[in-house]
Amino acid sequence: MVLLAAAVCTKAGKAIVSRQFVEMTRTRIEGLLAAFPKLMNTGKQHTFVETDSVRYVYQPLEKLYMVLITTKNSNILEDLETLRLFSRVIPEYCRVLEEGEISEHCFDLIFAFDEIVALGYRENVNLAQIRTFTEMDSHEEKVFRAVRETQEREAKAEMRRKAKELQQARRDAERSGKKAPGFGGFGNSGVTGGSSSSIISDTIIEPEKPKIAPTPVRPSGPSKALKLGARGKEVDNFVDKLKSEGENIIIPSTGKRPSEVSKALASPINIESVHLKIEEKISLTCGRDGGLQNMEVLGMITLRVSDDKNGRIRLHVSNIDKKGVQLQTHPNVDKKLFTADSLIGLKNPEKSFPLNSDVGVLKWRLQTTDEALVPLTINCWPSESGNGCDVNIEYELQEEGLELNDVVITIPVPAGVGAPVIGDLDGEYRHDSRRNVLEWCLPVVDSNNKTGSLEFSVAGRPGDFFPVSVSFVSKRTYCDIQVTKVAHLDGDSPVRFSTETSLVVDKYEIL
Repeated sequence: MVLLAAAVCTKAGKAIVSRQFVEMTRTRIEGLLAAFPKLMNTGKQHTFVETDSVRYVYQPLEKLYMVLITTKNSNILEDLETLRLFSRVIPEYCRVLEEGEISEHCFDLIFAFDEIVALGYRENVNLAQIRTFTEMDSHEEKVFRAVRETQEREAKAEMRRKAKELQQARRDAERSGKKAPGFGGFGNSGVTGGSSSSIISDTIIEPEKPKIAPTPVRPSGPSKALKLGARGKEVDNFVDKLKSEGENIIIPSTGKRPSEVSKALASPINIESVHLKIEEKISLTCGRDGGLQNMEVLGMITLRVSDDKNGRIRLHVSNIDKKGVQLQTHPNVDKKLFTADSLIGLKNPEKSFPLNSDVGVLKWRLQTTDEALVPLTINCWPSESGNGCDVNIEYELQEEGLELNDVVITIPVPAGVGAPVIGDLDGEYRHDSRRNVLEWCLPVVDSNNKTGSLEFSVAGRPGDFFPVSVSFVSKRTYCDIQVTKVAHLDGDSPVRFSTETSLVVDKYEIL
């Protein structure tokens, strides 16, 4: 099979989008398409016409035509199969089959055409693979953005630290020299020194606290302690705006997906002055024929202290995980104390944890290719039938200690073939015709509901129903790491604390 060109044209032969796969001039392709309507015979039932040099294989698309121009010695059966794939690609990018819509998405269509045919020969791809290839999702780009955001946060933290040092130097000079405010020996005049001090105090020293008065707020003793993972107020506002617009936000430094956690896992009613967030994020990729390609679990314990009386504390951590998780403490946390006694405390016991700031004190990572560690297995069995495909998909909860909430299993379905016919079903389903997906929804999956299945029939081929993606949330972490006790550093008396635990999905796909 040698495919010369693929084009979408009007009934008058005007080319809207044309992609040539061999060396051809623009004049020649326009001439071939202009001659195409004159060669058609409405009395015939077939959808191809021939000239002395080429063959036209076409399919009507409402007021347009999808036309393939091939050599005369190409395989007509393969040409027709390729034509059907081209015709299914167009509705993926164009909501209506009109000239304006085709022109608007012409580059998307050309990129998709290039995935189907290379140098005149058909590639062995299906619609789902074309969609994946054209999305061009880059892991390297995500890593680059995460590194850049981390560098920006570190630069802001360094700026605040330098500003605090300058502010403290001014105050020390004032105490040792003149008593009048604003005259510290820094700057060209007392007025300049006073205004500079006010600006630094308002905009840098206290970014997390709302300004009550324009006068500078002198920080108390405990606030001079280390700042771990603090983020500027402007970053929080930007993230809140994105969440309000429905965006899916992942914060690289903590692995949080706040939009999902806030919806499905409500915060505890009573938040104590010592509040702990134990959060995990899971990424998993499996093959459709079995085999775990990669699984990664990232977790973090975040501490927030809102009462300066509880600033000097230690956390008792219980780690009964047997899956091979790797633990890492924050650089300002006493690593030897944690290794020996599973206690989280600062290296300098005289310092306090920062007030009203989320502090990441412990994080962990689990990476494996052991299928036995997959928390929720998905088996999708599409089989061809006379009218299309019969698809049987089932799930099984292997980690029985977990309770998964709001489980959604998303299966792609072919476009333009109508809604699937549902057979046996555990739970509920939704068919999104715009996104061309079938969503299998399960409110809860736990030890009492550890298996389930869905059967449906729809026109298509077995490869059209991949990749299958899964999303869920849980109020229990995958790795068995918990904080069992919080105690004062002096006297080891217990401190009341509250805990918020969540497990969310970053990526969970069966390819």
